[in-house]
Amino acid sequence: MMSEKIRLVLAKRDKSKAWLAKQLNWSTSNLYNKLKRDNFSEKELIEIAKVLDCTYEAYFSLNDSDEKF
Repeated sequence: MMSEKIRLVLAKRDKSKAWLAKQLNWSTSNLYNKLKRDNFSEKELIEIAKVLDCTYEAYFSLNDSDEKF
């Protein structure tokens, strides 16, 4: 799920996965493996968002109201 979103933002920003790995000081294989497994910590997602000039927001939103947690 997050991997697909990261790929979409990379495409929108016209950046490559290799570029993102370099900006994060990660090996390309580490990033590729994380994308393949869709395995990111919240801290990593925040870092990725900063590099891609985005805001990362994680919350639960109740379907029957506008409440977000």
